[in-house]
Amino acid sequence: MDITVEELKQKIDNNEKFVFIDVREQHEFDEFNLNAKLIPLGNIMQAIEDLEDSKEDEIVVHCRSGARSGMAQSAMQQAGYKNVRNLIGGVLAWQEKFPG
Repeated sequence: MDITVEELKQKIDNNEKFVFIDVREQHEFDEFNLNAKLIPLGNIMQAIEDLEDSKEDEIVVHCRSGARSGMAQSAMQQAGYKNVRNLIGGVLAWQEKFPG
């Protein structure tokens, strides 16, 4: 299941409870971020174990365009996470929709 930038912004604005993960690299995160927890895609398998307590929670993953977060979403779903949502278009879509 995916999530649009509009849906994500509404969740953030409403202070909804969800786990928010950025799977980009540190340098990308440093340039621009949405205040998500940084877990680069290469570290996601280790993080899956660390996030065991959140297995039933809503999790939103994002990257630059949606490709890497799609891979993270698949890995998490295969590990039994039931409610993992991928941000459609990633940070690029966010910046296009909500510039500055």
